[in-house]
Amino acid sequence: MITKRIIPCLDVKNGRVVKGVNFEGLSDVSSPVELARYYSDNGADELVFYDITASAENRSLFTDILRQVARSIFIPLTVGGGINSLDDFHRVLKCGADKVSVNSGAIKNPGLIREAALKYGNQCVVLSVDIKRINNSFTVFSKGGRENTGMDAIQWIKNCVGNGAGEIVVNSIDTDGVKTGFDLEMLEAVCNAVQVPVIASGGAGCIKDFVTLFKKLPKVDAGLAASIFHFGEVQISHLKSELIKNNITVR
Repeated sequence: MITKRIIPCLDVKNGRVVKGVNFEGLSDVSSPVELARYYSDNGADELVFYDITASAENRSLFTDILRQVARSIFIPLTVGGGINSLDDFHRVLKCGADKVSVNSGAIKNPGLIREAALKYGNQCVVLSVDIKRINNSFTVFSKGGRENTGMDAIQWIKNCVGNGAGEIVVNSIDTDGVKTGFDLEMLEAVCNAVQVPVIASGGAGCIKDFVTLFKKLPKVDAGLAASIFHFGEVQISHLKSELIKNNITVR
C-alpha cells in the first residue's frame, strides 16, 4: 500500500487563516506562521497554503507572509492562489514553495500547466480542482468556488494530467467544512481517471473519516483537512496512530 500523507491546509485571507463551510461564512482562526510552525513540529507530512481570495480579487498572491511561513517549517510546502503565469510560479517558488497549486489560472489559460511542467517539472505542478455536483454531474468551479465554469470535472482533470499536472487536489464544495466524511464517490471517479497522486480535500470530521477514506479508496495518496486540525479536534499524531492500527501505512 502507498504510504499515506496527512496534510493540513491553511486558507489565508488578509494575512490570517480562515475557515468556512461550503466555501462560505469565513471566520478567523489564527496566524498562518504560528499554525505552520505547529504543524511542521507535530507530524504533518506536508502543508498547503492557499491565498483564497487572490483570484477573485484579481491580484497576485501575498508573498511576505508566504516567506515567513516557508522559513518556519521543515516539511514540503504547496502554495496556491492567484497563480496565472510562469512568473507567478517563479515568484512563489523563489519564496520557498516546493510545489505550486493552480486552479483558476489554468482555467483561464489551459496552456499554463504544460508550460510550467516543461519549465519546472511535473512534480512541481499541482492541479487544485473545486468541484460541485450540478444536475448529478461533477462540475468545475473557479475563483474560490464562486463561479460555475460548466466544465465536466473528470474530463478537465484528465486533460490537465495529460498536459503535465503531477498531482491533483480534489476539493469537494459539497462536503467542505460539513465534517460528515470525504466525498468518496467523487474521489473514486478521479482515481479511476488518472494515474497521478490524488489528495482528498473537504469533509473530514474525525479520525474515522480518514480510516474510511484510505480503506475504501486505497488509490488516494493523501488526506487534507483544515478545521479539525486548526481547532484541535484531531491531533495528527493520534490520527497516524489510529491509521497504523488499521494497517494503513503512514510516514
